[in-house]
Amino acid sequence: MTPAAPHRVELPRRRGLAALSTLGALALAGCAVGPAGLRIDTSHTAQGQDSRAMYLVLHYTVANFQQSLRVLTRGPVSSHYLVSDETPPKVYRLVDENRRAWHAGVSHWKGHSMLNAASIGIEIVHPGVIELPQGSFYPPFEPAQIDLVVALVQDIVRRHAIRPDRVLGHSDVSPQNKIDPGPRFPWKRLADLGLVLWPDAARAAALRPQYELQLPELAWFQQALRTHGFDVPQHGLMDEPTRRVIAAFQMKYRPARFDGQPDAETAALLQVLIEPSDRARAP
Repeated sequence: MTPAAPHRVELPRRRGLAALSTLGALALAGCAVGPAGLRIDTSHTAQGQDSRAMYLVLHYTVANFQQSLRVLTRGPVSSHYLVSDETPPKVYRLVDENRRAWHAGVSHWKGHSMLNAASIGIEIVHPGVIELPQGSFYPPFEPAQIDLVVALVQDIVRRHAIRPDRVLGHSDVSPQNKIDPGPRFPWKRLADLGLVLWPDAARAAALRPQYELQLPELAWFQQALRTHGFDVPQHGLMDEPTRRVIAAFQMKYRPARFDGQPDAETAALLQVLIEPSDRARAP
């Protein structure tokens, strides 16, 4: 049996013109064409919204540029940006900011966990710690490379309105197994630009003598570190997880010594940081 020819319906010319006119009016009124031709009205915008990027997490790669690029583009680990150590250094965008990069892994900060979904990651090409006969050595970052990192952080923070207490290192959000971006990363430079939370040095120095007379119990350190943002045990005992968290805090705010032992200077810095944020932030 021969199939019948398809039946074609002709719209009256007047209706076709009216439809086109309606489409034009909708476009002027703020319509967008969505999936499968779905017309979506965009003329109203809700005030209750902000960026999905709540956090910015800084890393180093522990590899040279070519290895870093291969790992971050061909494997399960990724980041939104890679800052190279080329001459001159370059910023590479590897993942669009609207998409999730797999850079933070098992992570936690101030009650939020698994931060990949709500963060932007920056990887910096750097060898990490080098073990020498005389001990561990952290090479400095190249100044031109840090200039690029600072400019990139400023741009991301501005566009996404990321708060200073949410610009973090991998060692902040994963202190049990990560130490990057390490003690040579210039956090104070970011603090001077208002990009990260920083303790007032004079106030910390004024508090230190009282803690030298009597150091708080370990439970105080654990509670203060949790208030600051870390995921840390709360049992009042000195164990390896607690030591790693203290070391991560010291590496960022007192990089001259980060042995993970509670002391008066650490207590003073912590006390200043957990007080109201308007008094703890850099000017």
